[in-house]
Amino acid sequence: MTVILDPTAEQSASSRPRLARPEQLQGLTVGLLDISKPRGDVFLDRLESLLTQRGVAVRRYMKPTVAKPAPVPLRHQIVGEVNVVIEGLAD
Repeated sequence: MTVILDPTAEQSASSRPRLARPEQLQGLTVGLLDISKPRGDVFLDRLESLLTQRGVAVRRYMKPTVAKPAPVPLRHQIVGEVNVVIEGLAD
């Protein structure tokens, strides 16, 4: 069992099942979300390069600030444009 803690001041823990991971990325569009932490873009640049070399379609997104969740319009855009999302966490 994996326990994931949500640092957003939740009052009671919520339970959500994990979504199944795709067996492969070929034919899917991968979204790379930069959460605006220093050097996260370096990680995502490298990841984008590796994915595109393998023929995987990639879209890039960036949160306006690390201090707040992604704005609802950005979240809706991501959901409408990609199949899988990878967040870049770095310092």
